[in-house]
Amino acid sequence: MNQSIENRLTDEQQLLVSSVEQIAEQEFTDQAFTWQGEHPWENIETLAEHGFIGVNFDEKYGGGGMTEYEAVLLIEALSQYCPDTADVVYSLHLVGPLSVHELGSESVKEEYLPRVTSGDTRIGIAISEPEAGSDAQSMTTAAEPEGDGYVLSGEKTWLSGMSDSSAVVLWAQFPDGMGSLLLDLEADGVRCGEDFTNMAGHTQTQLFLDDVYVPDEHVLVHGSQFKEQLRALNWERVGSSTLATGIATCAFSKAYEYSRDRTQFDQPIGDFQGIGWKLADMLKRIEASRALTHSAARDAVREGRAPTRLSASIAKLHSSEMVEAVVSEALQIHGANGYMKGHELEYLYRLARGRRIAAGTDEIQKEGIVAELERGSHPATRS
Repeated sequence: MNQSIENRLTDEQQLLVSSVEQIAEQEFTDQAFTWQGEHPWENIETLAEHGFIGVNFDEKYGGGGMTEYEAVLLIEALSQYCPDTADVVYSLHLVGPLSVHELGSESVKEEYLPRVTSGDTRIGIAISEPEAGSDAQSMTTAAEPEGDGYVLSGEKTWLSGMSDSSAVVLWAQFPDGMGSLLLDLEADGVRCGEDFTNMAGHTQTQLFLDDVYVPDEHVLVHGSQFKEQLRALNWERVGSSTLATGIATCAFSKAYEYSRDRTQFDQPIGDFQGIGWKLADMLKRIEASRALTHSAARDAVREGRAPTRLSASIAKLHSSEMVEAVVSEALQIHGANGYMKGHELEYLYRLARGRRIAAGTDEIQKEGIVAELERGSHPATRS
């Protein structure tokens, strides 16, 4: 970890990072980059056994009683050794389960969160529809009141991790506006459709909802309260930034090592200015991304809130652009070796490209930043 960041960590946070790094180095590295699109669930079970799943959730649900900043540290530490493990851990801390932890009823939290923190299952997220991606307001999945709950009808797509999930946090149109709820995937009327495989080899799934009854206690927020769900989404953006920073650091480490081991013209290729300057630029971009990400997370935790849309979108946008550029340069340093199918850099390149889409595209982050500037959210825009 960057020394300036490490110096700011408490003893407990440093112990968390060092412990996780030790587990990852000793137990995850041999199989890293071999998962071929499968989720490394055995690694998740190992982390759960050591108490490192749900670190930011309340202890009464089996969590660690820490904060989202510790979750950021956890994800970053793991991603440098096994990006696939870090990707799953990100989804278990800062995406679906976090919405349940922050917005769910006590009965829902008691039923579902211990299953997450024990490493038994995950809670996915269902937002996108075939005709509604970035424009969530145009989604047509509807939740209509019936008895002591709601009936859901509609279709969702691009759901990740469905093979390991028992429930999803699903966004829908309620009579009073947008809302979210926890949908148990075993409910009557829930049907999984076609699986799609993305560039990274990961599976994403369609979900069909045919008059699915959801009890009222499974509703998270709707109407005027939906802004709380939108605020929670900023943690997903910061988590995506963390993952991107870790992936880039992983690629940089491999490129630096290769630049010292690979010799041409009787010297390591890293001694050539053309390669040395690449490494310098890569490190500059990584450290800027890390600083933006840590700042957004630390400020939010210190002030007892979710990250602001401005800080989260800036970190997400910068890191998404950064990781693609850094991994591309790392592959370039490896030359033809890195370009071969099955090479670690070839996989990281495909994995990195998804960061510019997942958790909100680059373009959506830019629109969010502009909107915040118009609201006067940055001192430079205040007259």
